[in-house]
Amino acid sequence: MSNLSLQVLRTDVSGMPMEWVNYQDAARLYHGEQVAYTCGEPIYVIHGGINAHSGLRSAIEVHSIIATHGNNRSLYDGYIPPLNNRALFRRDANLCLYCGKRFDRRDLSRDHIKPLSFNGIDEWNNVVTACKRCNNHKAGQTPEQARMQLLAIPFTPTHAEYIYLQGRQVLADQMKFLLAHFPRSSPLHKRLSGLT
Repeated sequence: MSNLSLQVLRTDVSGMPMEWVNYQDAARLYHGEQVAYTCGEPIYVIHGGINAHSGLRSAIEVHSIIATHGNNRSLYDGYIPPLNNRALFRRDANLCLYCGKRFDRRDLSRDHIKPLSFNGIDEWNNVVTACKRCNNHKAGQTPEQARMQLLAIPFTPTHAEYIYLQGRQVLADQMKFLLAHFPRSSPLHKRLSGLT
């Protein structure tokens, strides 16, 4: 129960997932009395110094999900998460969306469905995960021009979905909490609901 590499899911008071924090940031939030309430299981205990007067050692029990005071309204209306390859590849389950094979991250690339050379935009709804071979074969063409079938429709993740995509090792209670914030029609919801 002392694996300090585990991330803590931080939410606002309303329960909206906000970000992953490490054990140092979690301890600062607890110590600064920013934690409104906790959810999930305790994942570690952080010990401090010994009080000279009482002889007692301080300890903070850190839960897997902590709600902090304040909220972030900007996450509710029109939020579009930043696009990066790590989150993109995870959104597409490390599958090439042309040949359908699963690859290691180092063998994947970001493909623009409508190529940048045709005024395509570098945004979630215009990019998919592709293996390097399929991306090279497609080159600067649309899938139709390259006679390649796109296996799934790209989508822009919601903030809660993006938080999941950014997580390193999502614990079962954190996954259950995040899934409750995914849209019911989310492809991620369908793929991940069997994991809880």
